[in-house]
Amino acid sequence: MKINYAEMTGHLGSSAVRDILKVTQGKDIISLAGGLPAEELFPVEAVRDAYNRALSGSASSLQYGLTEGYAPLREAVAARLTRQDIPVQAADLLLTTGSQQAIDLFCKVLLDPGDTVLIEAPTYLAALQVLGSYRADLRTVQSDEFGMLPDHLEEQLRLHRPKLLYTVPTFNNPSGASWSRERRERTVELCRRYNVLILEDNPYGEITFDETPGAYPPTMASIDRSSGDDSCVVYTGTFSKIVAPALRTGWITGPSELIQMIAKAKRAADLHSSAIDQRALHELLLGFDIDAHIRVISREYHSRMKRLSGELSGRGWEGASFNEPRGGMFLWLKLSPDINTTELLPLAVEQGVAFVPGAVFYAADPLTNAMRLNFTHTPPALVPLAVQRLETALENYTRKSAEAMGTIV
Repeated sequence: MKINYAEMTGHLGSSAVRDILKVTQGKDIISLAGGLPAEELFPVEAVRDAYNRALSGSASSLQYGLTEGYAPLREAVAARLTRQDIPVQAADLLLTTGSQQAIDLFCKVLLDPGDTVLIEAPTYLAALQVLGSYRADLRTVQSDEFGMLPDHLEEQLRLHRPKLLYTVPTFNNPSGASWSRERRERTVELCRRYNVLILEDNPYGEITFDETPGAYPPTMASIDRSSGDDSCVVYTGTFSKIVAPALRTGWITGPSELIQMIAKAKRAADLHSSAIDQRALHELLLGFDIDAHIRVISREYHSRMKRLSGELSGRGWEGASFNEPRGGMFLWLKLSPDINTTELLPLAVEQGVAFVPGAVFYAADPLTNAMRLNFTHTPPALVPLAVQRLETALENYTRKSAEAMGTIV
């Protein structure tokens, strides 16, 4: 029979990252594409012990739970955020199935078709998919390595009267860039003035390469809450990058009224996220030094980033450039302007290496000569081979382009 889909399904884009992972599955391909942490660094024994403790009590650990999430874990997350200068009450915090669900539920209760949302470019691909599914009118604010340009931001705020500004200001996915304190403060100030909510998505912020106190600017949520009671920043994070993705536990916090509305939307979506996973995470936080673990993975990821950076720098590709990220999981590589990385990708896969073309991280006017490289998942010993394969793909691309030009002539 013919299925009459809802109009919104026409706005559901596919995930370029997932499509690439499918193509590379089961093949001798070194993938720098996915945003995967290193599984050899997962605290497997600590997680196993945490589940054992969660299951050793009454059978209620396997029962339905609260939509808002397991209360002791909410208290623990709220306390953790408060120590990070984001004062939060557990009542104003909702546990979700990863931070991806938090973004979706937030957009569900906030956006009507045609509502304007301001974004930076490039930005998180899955957020673009969510915003597109709700048929938001996406407007890009001009940005540089320090964040959104304040003058252009104010112009967009005044011109479009948006409902929302979405950003990943700390170790951005895909660029790895981190906003300056001045840009964060100015953005909060302008959004307060124009009555626009900010969704600060911060899945990578704790993976920092400089352990010097004060080395990084505060979150916008921290700036927002320190400058008055009229909060405009909604903040979301996740345990996926600092513990393990399979636990699928994230959180969202913001004005109490908004969190209660998001809880209603979640109740209609799935009643609640996995109660046993939440109990195990709470047990993990009680019996495991998560901060020490974060320092371990941050140091290892820093080393892996430097390995990739060194290999890329040593190649001397004409027109290539990148900035070393100060944290997170991604390096943003720009190639010569005459190279289209979407066209380069199949040639790279032929050579046995994969990346994500930069164009997919834009809502409009994409940068076609950039790529996102993940440095956290690939074993360091394979990085030189991955870069060599990428170089061979570039050579093949250049040769084919020259042959095509010769044919045209």
